[in-house]
Amino acid sequence: MFKLDEIKELIELMDKTTLHELEIENEGSRLCIRRSKNDGVFVQPPVIAGVPQIGVPTYVPTEPTNQGQSVESTVPSPREQEANLHTIVSPMVGTFYRSSSPDANPYVNIGDKVGVKTTVCIIEAMKLMNELEAEVKGEIIDVLVENGQLVEYGQPLFLVKPE
Repeated sequence: MFKLDEIKELIELMDKTTLHELEIENEGSRLCIRRSKNDGVFVQPPVIAGVPQIGVPTYVPTEPTNQGQSVESTVPSPREQEANLHTIVSPMVGTFYRSSSPDANPYVNIGDKVGVKTTVCIIEAMKLMNELEAEVKGEIIDVLVENGQLVEYGQPLFLVKPE
């Protein structure tokens, strides 16, 4: 099984090369990453031996393009700029969960201190529960999405005041 951090690293490495396709097999799982014609990267969901696969590849843009299309702005909001806050974003499309089960307490609440490896939420994608870590030391200032909400790749989830 591929870990989220490993997939992120592979996408970043592919962005730095001229490779057009990368396919890796590891312990019965297969990951395929392809560069599109407009320099985005298509990430084929990992294939697990013996498990039927549903869905289509996920498109991950590597650079915004303005080819007659509207491009969503990635400029930080005034609140983020003023407070110099760190935004934790969704690394994938999926369902956002604040806790490990419906009856469990949320991983983090507003005002909680977090470390780099502190789990802040779960993103469920393709029936896989992916724990998301804070990746920054600081204090949770805001939770930007509701429990059970569908989230997009790159969507802001939390605001953190770094220490």
